[in-house]
Amino acid sequence: MTVKEIFETMDYGPAPESSKEALAWLASKGDFGHFIDGAWTAPGTLFAVMNPATDTLLAQVSQGTQADVDAAVKAARKAQPAWAKDGHARAKVLYAIARILQKQSRLFAVLETLDNGKPIRESRDIDVPQAIRHFYYHAGMAQIMESELPDRQALGVCGQVIPWNFPLLMLAWKIAPALAMGNTVVLKPAEWTPLTALLFADICNQAGVPPGVVNIVTGDGEVGEMIVTADVDKVAFTGSTAVGRRIRELTAGTGKALSLELGGKGPYIVFEDADIDSAVEGLVDAIWFNQGQVCCAGSRLLVQEGIADAFYAKLKSRMDGLRIGDPLDKCIDIGAIVHPRQRARIADMLAAHPEGETYQTAAPDGCFYPPTLITGLSAASPLMQQEIFGPVLVATTFRTPSEAVEIANSTRYGLAASVWSENINLALDVAPKLVAGIVWVNGTNMMDAAAGFGGVRESGFGREGGWEGLRGYTKPLNSAPAPKSVAAFTGEGGGTGLDRTAKLYIGGKQARPDGGYSRGVYGPKGALLGHVSLANRKDLRNAVEACNAAKGWGTSTGHLRAQILYYLAENLSARAAEFADRLRDLTGKDCAAEVAASIDRLFSAAAWADKYDGQVHGVPIRGVALAMKEPVGTIGILCPDDAPLLGLVSLMAPAIAMGNRVILAASQAFPLIATDFYQVLDTSDVPGGLVNILTGDHADLADPMARHMDIDAVWSLGDPALTKGIETAAAGNLKRTWCGSLDWGRDNTKAILPHATEIKNIWIPYGA
Repeated sequence: MTVKEIFETMDYGPAPESSKEALAWLASKGDFGHFIDGAWTAPGTLFAVMNPATDTLLAQVSQGTQADVDAAVKAARKAQPAWAKDGHARAKVLYAIARILQKQSRLFAVLETLDNGKPIRESRDIDVPQAIRHFYYHAGMAQIMESELPDRQALGVCGQVIPWNFPLLMLAWKIAPALAMGNTVVLKPAEWTPLTALLFADICNQAGVPPGVVNIVTGDGEVGEMIVTADVDKVAFTGSTAVGRRIRELTAGTGKALSLELGGKGPYIVFEDADIDSAVEGLVDAIWFNQGQVCCAGSRLLVQEGIADAFYAKLKSRMDGLRIGDPLDKCIDIGAIVHPRQRARIADMLAAHPEGETYQTAAPDGCFYPPTLITGLSAASPLMQQEIFGPVLVATTFRTPSEAVEIANSTRYGLAASVWSENINLALDVAPKLVAGIVWVNGTNMMDAAAGFGGVRESGFGREGGWEGLRGYTKPLNSAPAPKSVAAFTGEGGGTGLDRTAKLYIGGKQARPDGGYSRGVYGPKGALLGHVSLANRKDLRNAVEACNAAKGWGTSTGHLRAQILYYLAENLSARAAEFADRLRDLTGKDCAAEVAASIDRLFSAAAWADKYDGQVHGVPIRGVALAMKEPVGTIGILCPDDAPLLGLVSLMAPAIAMGNRVILAASQAFPLIATDFYQVLDTSDVPGGLVNILTGDHADLADPMARHMDIDAVWSLGDPALTKGIETAAAGNLKRTWCGSLDWGRDNTKAILPHATEIKNIWIPYGA
């Protein structure tokens, strides 16, 4: 064949990669046990690990038991204190891991391809180099932790469960930051793809990882559940939304830190001024990379109507040139689906929804699925809404940028999105409007250890990578005292003077409770101080609607938000004596200091409103990743009883400073201070619906708050008995929760700000 014929037909290859060394390593190990406390256990009950491309046996691996998990956790617990002591020692070990990964890179790449079915080009050029990059990057983080994170410390033992689509890379994403911050780990690789995790365990001893610091337990989903429910301090999970929801329920009320990186249905938005050839090539990487088995895949194509026909024609032509076959052939573009069950799931999903117009290329027999394009779908089609997790691209059209944003956001997911336009103004106008944790401009599937990766909505919470990812593997150096339970005073006597009617505060107005009930509030000597409304779920609904009407607050400037917070402080200061007297009547204590501290907290929140900046991550591409801090949305806050005014202000102020809207469930024991506070709100230019105040029993409000699909986060810094119910109910839409304690005597404003923000990484190309 001549060079001219090669370029005209693209009929080159094959170029097979040898599997000899990888198979020899597997043969040398025989049947695999688990890697616990720095040593291999004897093999137990075995299950087969198959090569999906050839349906041949690769290895026999042990099914973990409860005893195996318990032994691994015990070893990790014993090793953790010593491991956490010396950041430089950790840095040296992480560096050694990175170096050995480099030296064994081809072995890891071939084994990954054999185990997973992905093309060797992807294993060799993407997965393994990215894994190496993560260990190098986090070696540096271990070195500088003491100086750069002086107020943080390790969590302890981390239970980690990773998926089958990127077995080695997901291991690196989980293990590297955990070890860097001084934690020890118990990791379970996916049942279908455990082999590179076992090879990684083999190099841990070579790298000088102390016994017990890294433990690998293999098995099915039941083993993962054992790790989730074990005596670990954090659970980190990457996988399906359904399993993530189950983990949220299992960890509810346990106090375990939790990060979930779940499913996605990423929009790939192509505007009519885009470089079409580049957008088509990007789309190949977005959806057919790793056979489409990528949570951040650009699986929903949104193309502007005027160029749709031309774009589809070019895309189909490009699809025809994709090579699908033996993953060990370096000329192959698309390899095997990871498992016959996954292939059947893809086929069954498409068969169940015979919609639109399908264009499909060919695929070999076996565990392969052809590249597929389905056009002419509506935004509400199940194929546009449900994650297929295969090489299937679904498409629709739009006319205007606002319509593109509306369609892109019309899904329960929020992981990643791509925007293609030669107009940088248009791209940067659309990017902040997309509900996603990552937005790529004129690019796709770009990831790096320096930039956080993670989503919102049902794509989970928490971040992997960068400074933001480290927070999930640390906790404050000084823990706050446990919340104090404060009982309301009781009495039988009447009050003096006119009866005071304390209503709810919704949408900037006083509102009667839907249920028409109220209860008396008594002072420490039994005197009736007034009646307070008992809010119910309908009042909560009204408050949520008021918050939705105030969404413009999130796009206001930090300077404007600071001005209003300063004005709140000014007006509260003018009434400081009155509020101190009211608190004394309610609690029987001298509360002048609490009022003064509340004014101070408003000043702190105002100070941070225009100073809590994002970052420009230095990523190894021709561009930058902008880590933008955005508001969470609507936050439901159950205010504490042990500081009825200070607790309310300390939580409300940082939340609205960052652009959120709030629904405050006032102190249950001393609610009248909150109903007095809305008079300050009324005189301080606070937009209607920004701050809403409900009164009543927290037990009646916590569950509907946590279940409400239009509330984005729930904070409960009061009664710890409510924590389990809140975290269980929040699994419905996987909203963020924060249940814990704060020392109200300290200014915790800066520590609260991460709870009040989401980090969106916007990747922007620049330069030549």
